[in-house]
Amino acid sequence: MVKKPTSGRGQRDLKVKVKSARGRKLSSTRWLERQLNDPYVKRAKADGYRGRAAYKILELDDKFRFLVPGARVVDLGCAPGGWCQVAVSRVNALGEKSGKAVGRVLGVDLQAVEPIAGAEIHQLDFLAEGADDQVKTWLGGPADVVMSDMAAASSGHKQTDHIRIVALCEAAAELAFDVLEPGGTFVAKVLAGGAEGSLQTLLKQRFDSVANVKPPASRADSSEKFVVARGFRGPS
Repeated sequence: MVKKPTSGRGQRDLKVKVKSARGRKLSSTRWLERQLNDPYVKRAKADGYRGRAAYKILELDDKFRFLVPGARVVDLGCAPGGWCQVAVSRVNALGEKSGKAVGRVLGVDLQAVEPIAGAEIHQLDFLAEGADDQVKTWLGGPADVVMSDMAAASSGHKQTDHIRIVALCEAAAELAFDVLEPGGTFVAKVLAGGAEGSLQTLLKQRFDSVANVKPPASRADSSEKFVVARGFRGPS
């Protein structure tokens, strides 16, 4: 059960320092220290979300309002499930908001994902042939929102990783073109680095508006940003 998000005001937290341990790389120690001191990580635990990434989609939706009651949502690469949790609440997938339309949330991922109340989770390679038809079958029709927080496995080479995630995002966009309802929204993570120009051109051809946003929950030292494309123009 997801709790109401906490503000964290009036609390004074002391920074946690992590000592180096034999066999642990310095980069791992720094990552662990950053996690332990990250306010979004602490909020996620308090609010019942499966990860800090939940606040990224919360902040994007606060700004653009695409997760409305009654919306049909597809979450590509949904593990561990934080984005699905947010979508379930905002589209009223559990029917808890009296008098509001009841939405649907469909999550797909290559790996198995623990069940999420109000969401339908499937193990699927969205790049496989016929994946778009399978998604529409599961959803019972077209989607209002297709969203993706996917990232390709890191190679350790910044430019290579950038190219890989842009290619993944372009593939997600192509699926969105097949499953979105006219007027629908596509939201996806990209990495700033120069190769995303082709993606921007592609989206501007198919949507009425395309915005690039770095929500507050996105770490300042990260090159990630999110593209929010609204007003899908329908099949080309």
